[in-house]
Amino acid sequence: MSHFGKNLKRVREDRNISQRELALKARLGTSTIEKYENNEQIPDTQTILKLSTVLDIPASELLEREEVNHHPSGIDAEIEQLIKEIGSKRTKLILRKAKEFSEEDFLRVMQMLYEVKYEK
Repeated sequence: MSHFGKNLKRVREDRNISQRELALKARLGTSTIEKYENNEQIPDTQTILKLSTVLDIPASELLEREEVNHHPSGIDAEIEQLIKEIGSKRTKLILRKAKEFSEEDFLRVMQMLYEVKYEK
């Protein structure tokens, strides 16, 4: 989730919203928004959902590692690389399951994966 702050700031600025305005709409403190954008604090799942609602953006886009650059074939280059690395069979299985998840379920799964990987 280390890219959350950068993405939050980019989306907020793209929408011409000040930190104060975002804080008011999301019912958070301005200093909290500042901490998120500076990666000094990581929000919980409910706060991510609240911010994504206020910014009218899928929460998953706030969590993405980088901005999506579209490949000429229509498929993101990183996605093509991931398919090559894990194989198309596993990719299809993962994507079929993922599309059944609500946004909140998806965020919980991502948080669990993060904890398994980094909080051993």
